[in-house]
Amino acid sequence: QVQLVESGGGLVQPGGSLRLSCAASGSIFSINAMGWYRQAPGNQRELVAVITSGGSTNYADSVKGRFTISRDNAKNTVYLQMNSLRPEDTAVYYCNVKGLLSRGFSQVDFVSWAQGTQVTVSS
Repeated sequence: QVQLVESGGGLVQPGGSLRLSCAASGSIFSINAMGWYRQAPGNQRELVAVITSGGSTNYADSVKGRFTISRDNAKNTVYLQMNSLRPEDTAVYYCNVKGLLSRGFSQVDFVSWAQGTQVTVSS
């Protein structure tokens, strides 16, 4: 199994910054994509940013130029640097990891979600 541990959420004023991190552990053979999603009350969960094993990134239009996703492959950790935060960024942020688990002499696909961390942008 895969365990994901998030950290870095909290309360910040508009225009402020926060950095989220998510560390994956377990019987991981390889990680393909790591990403961040968010869900505000009454809304569906939406993609914020994703980064592949090769370093390619994709962002939601609403966060382009303000958020930066990065990863440390050696630590199986993904980060989300959030700058110029706005009240509409308020949501629970979820880390998502996709890859392969080791199963004896074979590997199996996995998709794991973290428990979520609250980000609140308010004055």
